[in-house]
Amino acid sequence: MRRRAERALQAVAFDTIGAGYGEAFPAKDGQLACGRRLLARLEPGAAVLDVGCGTGDPTVRQLTAAGLRVTAVDLSDVMLGLARGTARRDAAHPGRHAPVFHRIDMYDLATERAGRAWNAPGLGPAGHGAFDAVTAFFSLILLPQDEIPVVLARLRRLLRPGGLLALGMVEADLDHVPLPFLGRELRISGYLREDLERVLVESGFAVEEQSWHSYAPASTSLPPEEQLFLCCRRVG
Repeated sequence: MRRRAERALQAVAFDTIGAGYGEAFPAKDGQLACGRRLLARLEPGAAVLDVGCGTGDPTVRQLTAAGLRVTAVDLSDVMLGLARGTARRDAAHPGRHAPVFHRIDMYDLATERAGRAWNAPGLGPAGHGAFDAVTAFFSLILLPQDEIPVVLARLRRLLRPGGLLALGMVEADLDHVPLPFLGRELRISGYLREDLERVLVESGFAVEEQSWHSYAPASTSLPPEEQLFLCCRRVG
Protein backbone atom coordinates (compact mmCIF):
# COMPACT_ATOMS: atom_id res chain seq x y z
CA MET A 1 0.00 0.00 0.00
CA ARG A 2 2.87 2.40 0.77
CA ARG A 3 4.34 2.04 -2.70
CA ARG A 4 0.95 2.38 -4.36
CA ALA A 5 0.55 5.65 -2.47
CA GLU A 6 4.02 6.75 -3.61
CA ARG A 7 3.11 6.08 -7.24
CA ALA A 8 -0.10 8.06 -6.80
CA LEU A 9 1.90 10.98 -5.38
CA GLN A 10 4.24 10.86 -8.37
CA ALA A 11 1.18 10.98 -10.63
CA VAL A 12 0.03 14.09 -8.76
CA ALA A 13 3.48 15.59 -9.41
CA PHE A 14 2.99 15.02 -13.13
CA ASP A 15 -0.46 16.60 -12.84
CA THR A 16 1.33 19.74 -11.67
CA ILE A 17 4.08 19.50 -14.29
CA GLY A 18 1.58 19.03 -17.12
CA ALA A 19 2.64 20.60 -20.41
CA GLY A 20 5.87 21.77 -18.75
CA TYR A 21 7.26 18.29 -19.36
CA GLY A 22 7.20 18.78 -23.12
CA GLU A 23 8.79 22.20 -22.72
CA ALA A 24 11.69 20.76 -20.69
CA PHE A 25 12.18 17.82 -23.08
CA PRO A 26 11.32 19.25 -26.51
CA ALA A 27 13.70 17.09 -28.58
CA LYS A 28 12.90 13.39 -28.69
CA ASP A 29 15.16 12.19 -31.50
CA GLY A 30 16.26 9.00 -29.71
CA GLN A 31 12.71 8.07 -28.79
CA LEU A 32 11.44 8.69 -32.30
CA ALA A 33 14.30 6.67 -33.80
CA CYS A 34 13.47 3.75 -31.50
CA GLY A 35 9.83 4.08 -32.54
CA ARG A 36 10.84 3.90 -36.20
CA ARG A 37 12.79 0.71 -35.56
CA LEU A 38 9.69 -0.75 -33.91
CA LEU A 39 7.45 0.32 -36.79
CA ALA A 40 9.75 -1.37 -39.30
CA ARG A 41 8.91 -4.69 -37.62
CA LEU A 42 5.15 -4.25 -37.34
CA GLU A 43 2.31 -4.47 -39.81
CA PRO A 44 -0.23 -1.63 -40.11
CA GLY A 45 -3.07 -2.28 -37.69
CA ALA A 46 -0.85 -3.99 -35.11
CA ALA A 47 -1.96 -3.58 -31.50
CA VAL A 48 0.47 -1.62 -29.32
CA LEU A 49 0.36 -0.70 -25.64
CA ASP A 50 2.10 2.55 -24.65
CA VAL A 51 2.98 2.47 -20.94
CA GLY A 52 3.25 5.89 -19.36
CA CYS A 53 2.01 7.78 -22.41
CA GLY A 54 2.36 11.23 -20.86
CA THR A 55 1.13 13.92 -23.26
CA GLY A 56 0.95 11.41 -26.12
CA ASP A 57 3.73 13.22 -27.94
CA PRO A 58 5.68 11.78 -29.63
CA THR A 59 4.98 8.07 -29.27
CA VAL A 60 1.17 7.83 -29.44
CA ARG A 61 1.21 10.27 -32.35
CA GLN A 62 3.99 8.38 -34.14
CA LEU A 63 2.31 4.99 -33.78
CA THR A 64 -1.19 6.12 -34.74
CA ALA A 65 0.16 8.03 -37.74
CA ALA A 66 1.59 4.72 -38.97
CA GLY A 67 -1.83 3.06 -38.75
CA LEU A 68 -1.31 1.11 -35.53
CA ARG A 69 -4.04 0.50 -32.96
CA VAL A 70 -2.75 2.09 -29.75
CA THR A 71 -3.88 1.58 -26.18
CA ALA A 72 -2.17 4.14 -23.94
CA VAL A 73 -2.06 4.17 -20.14
CA ASP A 74 -0.90 6.65 -17.55
CA LEU A 75 -1.65 7.41 -13.90
CA SER A 76 -1.71 11.21 -14.29
CA ASP A 77 -5.13 12.65 -15.08
CA VAL A 78 -3.58 15.83 -16.47
CA MET A 79 -1.20 13.95 -18.76
CA LEU A 80 -4.06 11.80 -20.04
CA GLY A 81 -6.10 14.94 -20.69
CA LEU A 82 -3.25 16.41 -22.73
CA ALA A 83 -2.84 13.13 -24.63
CA ARG A 84 -6.56 12.98 -25.44
CA GLY A 85 -6.39 16.58 -26.68
CA THR A 86 -3.48 15.69 -28.96
CA ALA A 87 -5.42 12.69 -30.29
CA ARG A 88 -8.49 14.82 -31.00
CA ARG A 89 -6.41 17.31 -32.98
CA ASP A 90 -4.94 14.44 -35.01
CA ALA A 91 -8.29 12.72 -35.57
CA ALA A 92 -8.92 14.44 -38.90
CA HIS A 93 -5.99 12.66 -40.53
CA PRO A 94 -7.19 9.73 -42.68
CA GLY A 95 -6.06 6.16 -42.06
CA ARG A 96 -5.57 6.53 -38.30
CA HIS A 97 -7.12 4.41 -35.58
CA ALA A 98 -8.16 6.60 -32.67
CA PRO A 99 -6.00 5.71 -29.65
CA VAL A 100 -7.70 4.46 -26.50
CA PHE A 101 -6.58 5.93 -23.18
CA HIS A 102 -6.89 4.50 -19.68
CA ARG A 103 -5.86 5.69 -16.23
CA ILE A 104 -3.97 2.70 -14.83
CA ASP A 105 -1.12 2.17 -12.40
CA MET A 106 1.50 0.44 -14.56
CA TYR A 107 2.24 -1.93 -11.67
CA ASP A 108 -1.29 -3.32 -12.15
CA LEU A 109 -0.85 -4.20 -15.82
CA ALA A 110 -1.65 -7.82 -16.69
CA THR A 111 -3.63 -8.20 -13.46
CA GLU A 112 -7.37 -8.34 -12.87
CA ARG A 113 -7.23 -4.79 -11.49
CA ALA A 114 -6.12 -3.50 -14.92
CA GLY A 115 -8.62 -5.75 -16.68
CA ARG A 116 -11.45 -4.14 -14.72
CA ALA A 117 -10.05 -0.68 -15.36
CA TRP A 118 -10.00 -0.84 -19.14
CA ASN A 119 -12.71 -3.50 -19.71
CA ALA A 120 -11.94 -3.47 -23.41
CA PRO A 121 -13.44 -5.98 -25.86
CA GLY A 122 -10.94 -8.56 -27.05
CA LEU A 123 -8.43 -7.95 -24.27
CA GLY A 124 -9.72 -10.61 -21.91
CA PRO A 125 -9.74 -10.19 -18.14
CA ALA A 126 -6.16 -8.93 -17.98
CA GLY A 127 -5.09 -8.45 -21.59
CA HIS A 128 -2.72 -11.43 -21.71
CA GLY A 129 -1.30 -11.95 -25.21
CA ALA A 130 -3.34 -9.08 -26.62
CA PHE A 131 -0.55 -6.89 -27.97
CA ASP A 132 1.94 -7.15 -30.80
CA ALA A 133 4.22 -4.62 -29.10
CA VAL A 134 4.65 -2.57 -25.95
CA THR A 135 6.40 0.78 -25.66
CA ALA A 136 7.67 2.09 -22.32
CA PHE A 137 9.69 5.27 -22.74
CA PHE A 138 10.97 6.68 -19.42
CA SER A 139 8.05 5.29 -17.42
CA LEU A 140 9.76 2.41 -15.61
CA ILE A 141 12.26 4.88 -14.14
CA LEU A 142 9.51 5.88 -11.68
CA LEU A 143 9.57 2.43 -10.05
CA PRO A 144 11.98 1.06 -7.44
CA GLN A 145 14.48 -1.38 -8.95
CA ASP A 146 12.83 -4.37 -7.25
CA GLU A 147 9.49 -3.56 -8.96
CA ILE A 148 10.91 -3.11 -12.46
CA PRO A 149 11.41 -6.87 -13.14
CA VAL A 150 7.87 -7.50 -11.86
CA VAL A 151 6.43 -4.99 -14.33
CA LEU A 152 8.63 -6.28 -17.16
CA ALA A 153 7.33 -9.81 -16.53
CA ARG A 154 3.77 -8.49 -16.66
CA LEU A 155 4.45 -6.63 -19.89
CA ARG A 156 5.80 -9.87 -21.30
CA ARG A 157 2.49 -11.57 -20.46
CA LEU A 158 0.61 -8.85 -22.34
CA LEU A 159 2.61 -9.58 -25.49
CA ARG A 160 1.82 -12.30 -27.95
CA PRO A 161 4.63 -14.87 -28.42
CA GLY A 162 7.45 -13.10 -30.22
CA GLY A 163 5.97 -9.69 -29.41
CA LEU A 164 8.18 -6.62 -29.23
CA LEU A 165 9.18 -4.25 -26.45
CA ALA A 166 10.63 -0.78 -27.12
CA LEU A 167 12.12 0.63 -23.95
CA GLY A 168 13.68 3.96 -22.99
CA MET A 169 15.63 4.38 -19.74
CA VAL A 170 18.19 6.74 -18.26
CA GLU A 171 21.61 5.19 -17.71
CA ALA A 172 22.36 5.72 -14.02
CA ASP A 173 22.93 3.47 -11.02
CA LEU A 174 19.93 4.77 -9.05
CA ASP A 175 17.30 2.98 -6.99
CA HIS A 176 14.24 5.14 -6.28
CA VAL A 177 16.39 8.15 -5.38
CA PRO A 178 14.54 11.44 -4.71
CA LEU A 179 15.58 14.05 -7.26
CA PRO A 180 14.28 17.55 -8.06
CA PHE A 181 12.29 17.54 -11.29
CA LEU A 182 10.65 20.64 -12.79
CA GLY A 183 9.81 22.11 -9.42
CA ARG A 184 8.71 18.81 -7.89
CA GLU A 185 10.51 15.87 -6.31
CA LEU A 186 10.33 12.50 -8.02
CA ARG A 187 11.91 9.19 -7.07
CA ILE A 188 13.95 7.93 -10.01
CA SER A 189 15.59 4.58 -10.79
CA GLY A 190 18.09 3.66 -13.46
CA TYR A 191 20.60 1.02 -14.49
CA LEU A 192 23.97 0.86 -16.10
CA ARG A 193 23.44 -0.55 -19.59
CA GLU A 194 24.86 -4.03 -18.90
CA ASP A 195 22.69 -4.32 -15.78
CA LEU A 196 19.60 -3.24 -17.69
CA GLU A 197 20.25 -5.85 -20.36
CA ARG A 198 20.62 -8.51 -17.66
CA VAL A 199 17.30 -7.52 -16.08
CA LEU A 200 15.57 -7.71 -19.45
CA VAL A 201 16.99 -11.14 -20.25
CA GLU A 202 16.01 -12.44 -16.82
CA SER A 203 12.49 -11.07 -17.41
CA GLY A 204 12.08 -13.11 -20.60
CA PHE A 205 13.26 -10.76 -23.35
CA ALA A 206 15.99 -10.93 -25.97
CA VAL A 207 17.65 -7.56 -26.54
CA GLU A 208 17.99 -7.16 -30.31
CA GLU A 209 19.04 -3.53 -30.74
CA GLN A 210 20.49 -0.85 -28.48
CA SER A 211 21.30 2.82 -28.88
CA TRP A 212 22.20 5.63 -26.52
CA HIS A 213 22.01 9.39 -26.71
CA SER A 214 23.39 12.17 -24.55
CA TYR A 215 20.56 14.54 -23.78
CA ALA A 216 20.54 17.94 -22.13
CA PRO A 217 17.02 18.96 -21.04
CA ALA A 218 15.91 22.48 -21.95
CA SER A 219 16.03 23.43 -18.27
CA THR A 220 19.04 24.64 -16.31
CA SER A 221 17.84 22.78 -13.19
CA LEU A 222 18.25 19.34 -14.79
CA PRO A 223 21.68 17.87 -15.54
CA PRO A 224 22.53 16.20 -18.87
CA GLU A 225 21.64 12.53 -19.02
CA GLU A 226 22.53 9.44 -21.03
CA GLN A 227 19.41 7.92 -22.53
CA LEU A 228 19.28 4.22 -23.41
CA PHE A 229 16.89 2.82 -26.05
CA LEU A 230 16.42 -0.91 -26.48
CA CYS A 231 14.36 -2.96 -28.93
CA CYS A 232 13.55 -6.34 -27.42
CA ARG A 233 11.57 -9.44 -28.30
CA ARG A 234 9.56 -11.70 -26.02
CA VAL A 235 11.24 -15.08 -25.67
CA GLY A 236 8.98 -18.12 -25.38
